[in-house]
Amino acid sequence: MVVNWGQLADQVLEGNELTDDEALAILDSKDDELLDLLHSAYKIRKHYYGNKVKLNMIVNTKSGFCPENCGYCAQSIVSDAPIEKYRMMKKDDIVKGAEQAHRLKSGTYCIVASGRGPTTRELNEVTAAVKEIKQNYDMKICACLGLLNPEQAESLKEAGVDRYNHNINTSENHHEQITTSHTYEDRVGTVDTVKDVGISPCSGVIVGMKETKQDVVQMARSLKALDADSIPVNFLHAIDGTPLEGTDELTPTYCLKVLCLFRFINPSKEIRVSGGREVNLRSLQPFSLYPANSIFVGDYLTTEGQEGNKDHQMILDAGFEIDYVTKEEEIPIG
Repeated sequence: MVVNWGQLADQVLEGNELTDDEALAILDSKDDELLDLLHSAYKIRKHYYGNKVKLNMIVNTKSGFCPENCGYCAQSIVSDAPIEKYRMMKKDDIVKGAEQAHRLKSGTYCIVASGRGPTTRELNEVTAAVKEIKQNYDMKICACLGLLNPEQAESLKEAGVDRYNHNINTSENHHEQITTSHTYEDRVGTVDTVKDVGISPCSGVIVGMKETKQDVVQMARSLKALDADSIPVNFLHAIDGTPLEGTDELTPTYCLKVLCLFRFINPSKEIRVSGGREVNLRSLQPFSLYPANSIFVGDYLTTEGQEGNKDHQMILDAGFEIDYVTKEEEIPIG
């Protein structure tokens, strides 16, 4: 299928949705069309976000000990990966992580914990930390604690949590190939629960888990239907000891096409290049900023990220600007 990417971008900005054929054409496009495709995705991105790049930082407040059987995760009960394991951090340690996020110019601090869902004690540690962070720093707080009930969601809202992350991870059709310890509907239900209490929904995917291109299109459409405000796009970093160990399906150019697809289908939403960025995009990382307007800085849950100042330099070298600057002196770049 021959597509004029610039015209397609204009149609999206006029409010038209991609057909399935057009969506698949993005993923199937030839590499020699990539610069044109990226420029067209950037046209949409610039319309909504200009040249600004939002920064996010994760703190892994509880590592391992998860009873779920997600095939991609080193913290899962089915994983033999040699990761550091620890119980829920205390409030003061979570607050210290916010200090680091502040130094790295992160506009959003992401409090993440392994497990099916938070216990009462874990929830109390998080809510106490959030209240203190909100008193000291001008940053958004995103929590990612697993499945939630309405009462837990309300507690997080009252504490000051701005956003809640619960990824759909893959398509509904592919879900049981990745995990069977919870359903796709469980994940969607938690996203709806946080929306109901007034927390901004964040939900994304992991690409490269042996799904089809049709699955990738369906992921993007499902997140549009969920009306997720922020969409983290992860690229599988297969960890030894997990069921997906050795999976290596992605190329840098395909990853960029995936990001373009998510921008075309979710034009006004925050698209965040997330886990696996460094190992899958490699030297093409700066090009991800043309369709995406947000990245993580620092480390991920069980894998290392690119050093923070290198991310800052990458953003500036590519002609973009950091969306959030701390109230203190800027960190010198270089």
